[in-house]
Amino acid sequence: MNLLEEVMTAAEATEKWQMNPRTVQQSCTGYKGEKPRFTEDEARKAGRIWLVTRAGMERVFGPEPQHEE
Repeated sequence: MNLLEEVMTAAEATEKWQMNPRTVQQSCTGYKGEKPRFTEDEARKAGRIWLVTRAGMERVFGPEPQHEE
């Protein structure tokens, strides 16, 4: 297992899961006073960029959709 494949930017995650970027960001920060949906082990801020784990994305949003090529 390549550990670098297990961590991605929030922007990359939104592309892979085909969702609105704001949804992942709000899951990192919390929304309207709610706690974040990701745990401290699943997401962290690196400068201005949120990093999320594949495991966190799968726990919160389900498996990555399969894309037809």
